Amino acid sequence: MNNIKTIFSIKDLENLTGIKAHTIRIWEKRYELLEPERTDTNIRFYNLSHLQKLLNISFLNNNGFKISKIASLKTPEIHDQVRELASKGHVKNHAINTLKLAMLDFDQELFYETYNGLIKTKSFRELFYEVFIPFLSEIGMLWQTDTITPAHEHFISSLIKQKVLVNTELLQPKIKIEHNNAFVLFLPDNEIHEIGLMFINYELVARGQRSIFLGASVPIPSLTDVLAYYEQVTFISYFTVRPSKDELSSYLADFHEQLLSGKNHKLWILGQMSQHIDLKSLPENIKTFQTIDSLIATI
Repeated sequence: MNNIKTIFSIKDLENLTGIKAHTIRIWEKRYELLEPERTDTNIRFYNLSHLQKLLNISFLNNNGFKISKIASLKTPEIHDQVRELASKGHVKNHAINTLKLAMLDFDQELFYETYNGLIKTKSFRELFYEVFIPFLSEIGMLWQTDTITPAHEHFISSLIKQKVLVNTELLQPKIKIEHNNAFVLFLPDNEIHEIGLMFINYELVARGQRSIFLGASVPIPSLTDVLAYYEQVTFISYFTVRPSKDELSSYLADFHEQLLSGKNHKLWILGQMSQHIDLKSLPENIKTFQTIDSLIATI
């Protein structure tokens, strides 16, 4: 297989659709739902058409269609059933499946088509929580299992970032801030996963808060510059891969000493690495959150 995936193993299909490889094989034998191709050395593989069909089958099956019923349908009829279900409001799983296909095929038009269809019936906040967050969670798992390449992740992430930025910009002219407090959003050194942080910026702006977005890979000393301008600063950060587990304690100690000690400022942390923080040892002005909505509810 080449680096840009156009052919897939049965394990790839399992990772992408959530259907166990054993089940896929049974469906192939019993219902002839898929007809895998074979290499010159007789190794089975699947193409994007197989993946699309299996994603549609998964969607119908998860929405009450028996597999025997699906097997009796021709491929265009399966597409018709999926479209009909999606038009009746069963859009979440269908949208996520469509976004997967857009990612795998580097298909900008399909991404925009999916987004534009969703935004007609949902607010951007609803779309992000209901579709983008679970989709991004799946991307993380697909990347870890080598089902997708970094190119796929960067492609789809850049498109989602576009939408967060556009929707944040639409709110900017409405802001009138009358207090001297600020939220400062940043990622630590060598941390680049910023979509979650960008959406928190959107949520803060939507609530009329002063949000200063500094972005990726900001060293602790650089953060001291903002303290001279605001009475109270709440720093917000995502620890996805950095600081590493071994570096967490020293990072938080340095952060507290340089930015928080004896001052009216706070640090709020989200992200996978925050699970390794010893909560009992944290000072009162450092707090961790499991989800974006739990953090926003605190404001």
